[in-house]
Amino acid sequence: MAECHAQNKAKLISETRRRFEAEYVTDKPDKYDPRDVERLQQDDNWVESYLCWRHDVVDETLKMIDESFQWRKEMAVNDLTEASIPKWLLEIGGIYLHGYDKEGNKLLWIRVKYHVKDHKTILDKKKLIAFWLERYAKRENGKPITVMFDLSETGINSIDMDFVRFIINCFKVYYPKYLSKIVIFDMPWIMNAAFKIVKSWLGPEAVSLLKFTNKHEVQDYVSVEYLPSHMGGTDPFKYSYPPLVDDDFQTPLCENGPIASEDEASSKEDTESDGKDILETIFGEEQTALLKKINLTESTSKAEENEKVDSKTKAFKKPLSVFKGPLLHISPAEELYFGSTESGEKKTLIVLTNVTKNIVAFKVRTTAPEKYRVKPSNSSCDPGATIDIVVSPHGGFAVSAQDRFLIMAAEMEQTSGTGPAELAQFWKEVPRNKVMEHRLRCHIVESSKPTSLTLKDGAFNMSDKASEDMCLQLNRLLESNRKLEDQVQRCIWFQQLLLSLTVLLLAFVISFFYLLYSQRSDAW
Repeated sequence: MAECHAQNKAKLISETRRRFEAEYVTDKPDKYDPRDVERLQQDDNWVESYLCWRHDVVDETLKMIDESFQWRKEMAVNDLTEASIPKWLLEIGGIYLHGYDKEGNKLLWIRVKYHVKDHKTILDKKKLIAFWLERYAKRENGKPITVMFDLSETGINSIDMDFVRFIINCFKVYYPKYLSKIVIFDMPWIMNAAFKIVKSWLGPEAVSLLKFTNKHEVQDYVSVEYLPSHMGGTDPFKYSYPPLVDDDFQTPLCENGPIASEDEASSKEDTESDGKDILETIFGEEQTALLKKINLTESTSKAEENEKVDSKTKAFKKPLSVFKGPLLHISPAEELYFGSTESGEKKTLIVLTNVTKNIVAFKVRTTAPEKYRVKPSNSSCDPGATIDIVVSPHGGFAVSAQDRFLIMAAEMEQTSGTGPAELAQFWKEVPRNKVMEHRLRCHIVESSKPTSLTLKDGAFNMSDKASEDMCLQLNRLLESNRKLEDQVQRCIWFQQLLLSLTVLLLAFVISFFYLLYSQRSDAW
């Protein structure tokens, strides 16, 4: 079934490309940016995002691509850089990317109080939206984004329906399948009529993506660690420019603990490759301790230990999806899947393959450096060689969908050394435009093994799991009831508001006719 679906999708992608080239590009080649046309022929995910948004109807998909590509050329999206945006607009902090929601989607913050309707600056503001979305799209390649409309401290001067419509069109036409949801925080009642119009622009299918929240409800979608204090959060982040706000990727833990700085690459790790160290990385401290006890009673040669390590390493299930970069092929392509292996450990592999004719230096960084051990985290890969990077949770921390990993790679000259000192110096000097970057997010997979197999670590795992599931179901039921009560309260509030407005209108009409009658009586 899945294979049949993949074949049908491939046929639709092929048909879309063929027809767009024949029906749209051939007659007017200057209508679009050639870079967009070329990307459409090469990037399956991009074509699929348009098809998905138009329910696989090729005719509608072609119209959408045509409109999107014309807009991209008109806005010069492929050439938008930091220098394209007025500095004052970047300094004010009205629009920026920061943090993640509970589903692991990036947050695009729009602080409406900083926006004042002005036809002179509206084009620059639209370019700023396009700049952030294009920057995100190139880095994340189709992963959804959550828009945070922060309407706190907003006045009537900040209402700009043209700008809101542009943002809606960005997700409806220009960046299809990117929108996870729009979280609207602290909306003043005076804007109710305006957002009824917004709902009509979104269409019936996308209206469900609008989430109206207050200080308590917003935490249903975003954890307090990524919410500012005025939303009831604990995020200490304060916007400032320069530099551009970006993901806070840091060096993760190596096998023997944290790396103090990028200059201090551990030469000891690069030279010590005996079986016990690798086993400690792959199978955890308990199995390593057991191996040490065995070594006290049995004499085992180093060659035999390495042989065991190789066989154990091969036991890892190799990830199947591949991101094909210009320097490295990286597998998996998008997500690191953490789940219970046969040994009961939650670990995963990143497989790097050098596709160049030169040595490629690489390093791994993460947004949660205290939570993960990465081995190796800073090294090099020979031409045509493949390197397995072991990533494992550390210190009892739980894997989160909000965590991110960044793979950085750059091609080295043949004369360059690959020792710790040389690598540290290389990363100091390499130009940023020569560095390939690829981001991976985390995904937690529940074990599909029988319950009896999970009892080896404790006799009560099954009952704990059952009680945990019951608690989760109860919490979901309570949460559903709470949301239903909130909706009822909103309806009651809205009815009361309508009643109050009706009474006021009636009083106004009566007063008007009374004054009119009084004036006529005086005239007589």
